[in-house]
Amino acid sequence: MSESPDARSLLSASSQLNLMEVDPIDDKEFDIPQVDTPPTLESILNELEDEEEPFVLEDTCMLNTDNIDAHSCDTSSLASSDSGDPAHLKRKKRTVDLNVSVHGSVLRHSLLKGISAQITSAADKVDAGLPTAITVSGVIAVGTSHGLALVFDTNQALRLCLGTKATGAEFGAVSALSINHDCSRLLCGFAKGQIAMWDLANGKLLRTITDAHPPGTAILHVKFTDDPTLAVCNDSGGSVFELAFRRVMGMRSCDSRCLFSGSKGEVCCIEPLRAPPDIRDHPVTHYSLLAMASLTKILVIGLKPSLKVWMTFPYSKSDPSSVPQLAWQFVPVQKTVNPILAFCKGDTVHFLLVKKEETGTIHVIKQRQLHLSCDIISLSWINSRTLVLVDSHEKLQVVDRPSQEILETLDLEQVQLVYNSRHFKSLATGGNVSQALALVGEKACYQSISSYAGQIVYLGTKSAHIMTLRNWRERIDCLLKQEHFVEALSLAWSFHEGTAKAVVGLFGDPVKRKGVVGDKMVEILLQFAEHALKKCPEQGKIQVMEQHFHDVVPVLVDYCLLLQRTDLLFNQLYARLVENVVAKGVFLESLESYIIADRLGLLTTPIMKDLLAHYHDNGLMDSLERCIVHLDVTSLDIQQVIRVCWENQLYDALIYVFNSGMNDYITPMEKLFAVIGPPLNEGRSLTDEEVVIGNKLLVYISCCLAGRAYPLGDIPEDLVDQVKHQVFEFLIRLHSADSSEEEEVFPFIHTLLHFDTREFLNVLAMTFEDFKNDKQALEYQQRTVDILLQVMVDNPDFTPSQVGGLFTFLARQLAKPDNTLFVNRKLFDQVLEFLCRPDDDSRHTERQQVLLELLQVGGVVQFDEGKLLALAETAKFYQICEFLYEKKHMFDRIIDCYLRDPLRKWEIFSYIHNLLSMPGYSPEEKQTVKDKALQHIQELMTLDPSKSADLVVVHFAEEVQQIISEFQDDELLFKFLSCLLESREGHPPGITLPLERDLHELLLDLMCRFASQQLLSFLQTSQHYRLEEAIQITQKYHHSEATVYLLEKKGDVHGAFTVLLETLQKKLSLLTAESNRGGEGGQTRQDEEDEKDGDSTLMRVEDSLNDIIALCHRSSQNLDQPQREVLWFPLLETMMAPQKQMKEPNTKNTSEGQQKKDELQHDADHLYL
Repeated sequence: MSESPDARSLLSASSQLNLMEVDPIDDKEFDIPQVDTPPTLESILNELEDEEEPFVLEDTCMLNTDNIDAHSCDTSSLASSDSGDPAHLKRKKRTVDLNVSVHGSVLRHSLLKGISAQITSAADKVDAGLPTAITVSGVIAVGTSHGLALVFDTNQALRLCLGTKATGAEFGAVSALSINHDCSRLLCGFAKGQIAMWDLANGKLLRTITDAHPPGTAILHVKFTDDPTLAVCNDSGGSVFELAFRRVMGMRSCDSRCLFSGSKGEVCCIEPLRAPPDIRDHPVTHYSLLAMASLTKILVIGLKPSLKVWMTFPYSKSDPSSVPQLAWQFVPVQKTVNPILAFCKGDTVHFLLVKKEETGTIHVIKQRQLHLSCDIISLSWINSRTLVLVDSHEKLQVVDRPSQEILETLDLEQVQLVYNSRHFKSLATGGNVSQALALVGEKACYQSISSYAGQIVYLGTKSAHIMTLRNWRERIDCLLKQEHFVEALSLAWSFHEGTAKAVVGLFGDPVKRKGVVGDKMVEILLQFAEHALKKCPEQGKIQVMEQHFHDVVPVLVDYCLLLQRTDLLFNQLYARLVENVVAKGVFLESLESYIIADRLGLLTTPIMKDLLAHYHDNGLMDSLERCIVHLDVTSLDIQQVIRVCWENQLYDALIYVFNSGMNDYITPMEKLFAVIGPPLNEGRSLTDEEVVIGNKLLVYISCCLAGRAYPLGDIPEDLVDQVKHQVFEFLIRLHSADSSEEEEVFPFIHTLLHFDTREFLNVLAMTFEDFKNDKQALEYQQRTVDILLQVMVDNPDFTPSQVGGLFTFLARQLAKPDNTLFVNRKLFDQVLEFLCRPDDDSRHTERQQVLLELLQVGGVVQFDEGKLLALAETAKFYQICEFLYEKKHMFDRIIDCYLRDPLRKWEIFSYIHNLLSMPGYSPEEKQTVKDKALQHIQELMTLDPSKSADLVVVHFAEEVQQIISEFQDDELLFKFLSCLLESREGHPPGITLPLERDLHELLLDLMCRFASQQLLSFLQTSQHYRLEEAIQITQKYHHSEATVYLLEKKGDVHGAFTVLLETLQKKLSLLTAESNRGGEGGQTRQDEEDEKDGDSTLMRVEDSLNDIIALCHRSSQNLDQPQREVLWFPLLETMMAPQKQMKEPNTKNTSEGQQKKDELQHDADHLYL
């Protein structure tokens, strides 16, 4: 559908109106002067103001899907408010949301001024009542609370005023409206249950239906179907009826049939499927489908050819006050157009695709749901991809169904929406409705929102509003009016790429559409640049000005490149920006990121000149270098660039210009060698910058030899071999072009070897990988190797590591199956002797590692192994010896290597374990290793007793007695046994040690000697010793505590008591002696020390006493009376004996001595009690 410029169209009429432009209605404007004869209602309503504009409702419901794409941008927000039911008139006002969203202003909101003015005047001047219902088709009809129906044409002119106030008094308010498909009939439902049909051509009342449904219920909905003789209605009892209109012999009648009884569940919303004119013959329309929403489920029924239920769908759990919603739309799906039913109750919108199968049945397919975080009170399609929803907070949301993205949110509070609560409560008939239906009615606004042909009309208490989708240009212009240039460009680009949503007005094939949008974007870019220059701060900090242009320039560059319009960027935009110095600088600096990303490779000569000057003057040399290596050389002034690069050491750029601009790959190498060569030749350390240059040189050489361009890309195929040969010729030059007498031969190879031998050899190794059948390349390879040997061998300037690196490199090359290199074997012998000098202890580890690496890459074939082994042993290169012994399968000798190597001796345990455990070794080889390990077992024990014990448990369990017998150090044997038996506990049960009890008793004996503090813990945790032998051992070494534990464990309580009693008696005797000494006169320093000793003795007595009492308590439960007396009486006797001695007269007792006696007496008395 093309956009009509006709002034009558609604699009034209409201194109200049947005939220901020909605004019408030001034009632004074419509004042009626006092006259003798009051005007009639028709005369008042027919008075149009000069500024009122007509509208045409365009049929856009079946827009071509090619013209409905995706994406949009900002929103100018519209406010709205509720009305109708008094409860809603008290709702809080909500603030206008002016936040800009990502899709632009998708909806155009327009106030229908003519209609709004007339319904307000009608209510105020002639008591027509407040508006209660609205419907739209080819005309707009508004019902009022006093029973009138006002019909307006496309010019917003009142054409019909249907009904009278007397009718309103009889029937009540208009509660529902419906217009048939050809706009010839209007059905009015009333609050008291009547239904009237009017002829819209002449305003004649055709039918008044009073018996179509049970009396005492209000009409909530009345709807025409596609069949002009068939309609449906829904009353406040929750029932649904079919109305069949008949005309026989000039007599009009209406037959009513109940489709759904409210007793089975109240229906509060109905929606017949009505097809647009161009698809009235769709197969599904023959069934006259009707969707019904009850409080618990959705039903889809067919009225034709006979009544049939095609589908029921229960709601998910929702708020009981949520309002069910239904909306049909024909949607193109996979090249066919079929109806989709959208329905919801709460926050989830469900979609059902309805198809007619070949068998003649209706097939309903569930589609993806739409979840929103709001309670929906209105649901409308505005086209086949876009839904418009209103929530319980009166927020309008535009949603793209395929992506489920919210495109725009508006506030409808200022509209003051009319609610249908009175009718749902059936107040006009006494309020005889269920509580559930009344609760839903609180938020019902079915009759105040009507959609038709891509336009949605909203009815307020004093106004009518219409919402339509803006066309793509208008959406962009809305953003431009607000000076949101970045958002406008983003939106335009989405139109250009076909990713925008809710697109209207773009036609033709994709190429044509891109061309149209591209032209619009060029206009925006030019406007944006002019705006930026005009709005630039004239004074203030330079940073503020820079930030101003940083917000603009990258956007200009980005979209020019996206549109492939560098001519616009450089010839028009830059020409304007260059007038501002700050804008010019920002522009030139902004180009860097696009150049580096290879989005911009060709600059015009003036731009390149300005770029060089700006980056140079502002010290942005690194950025300049990054740019140059990505630019097309043809856009550069080569001489100027080379001069700038050389002066500022931009070597990457220098290389790139020489290579790409002049096919010269050698001059850059000469210049880089000139930087790092002199300090290396003089023996000076390189600076960090020189090291970077050296590394750059190595990478550059590597790239040239590998056919890659530096720093990125590839060398042209026709130049690859030529460049490779030129580089080799350069490297093997005998002298440089400006050589001096002091210059060494082959200065370039010499320099690279001194700079980084290993990396240079790696570069050569990678290059040699590609030499297959190229005779010339193989000659270069041999020549390079000969020069390397000539330069490095017998040259004291190179370290062993460097020389070894060379021969490792050579060994790798010689080991290749297709090797063509020749190297004199005597050179390898010479290197071997150099690395194995016995009189040179310097760099010992380095020399060994170099030789080992050489052997591992195949260099061993170059040596006499006998001579090599002898030299390695003399030089103490134990890793070399290990390498050779392993080749000879002399694994036992490797043990000696580990034991002699101070750096690796602790690794011997892992080596022995792995060899004895892993497959691949013969029994004889393993046996020689075991024998060798046994020979050195004491040395291994000294090295690490724990790891030695692990080895013995796993691999030498049978030789344990032999190993123990050879120990000469008892303390070392103790450590070994401790680890051995502890390790044994941690191994699986399958591993056993011979004479294990003997081992534990031997460990117990040694523990008594070397770690007596561990005795008790060992006896308590170990279960492997014999009790009698253990008692004998502890008695042997007089460890009474351990002996007591063992005797008690044996069950010999009296034996344990005797040992503890003897210990107590000894400590008491000592305490008595100390106490008597303390009673003598005159306290000296020695006496003070004796007093401290006495205190500790008393504590020991108390400990012994506690131990023996605890034993008596533990044992008394299992003893009879005489046996208990045998324990307790000797203990009492022992405790009383010292008291008798202490009671003898002694004049030398001090107060402290007396205190000790009292404490001891207290203990004795306590024991007695």
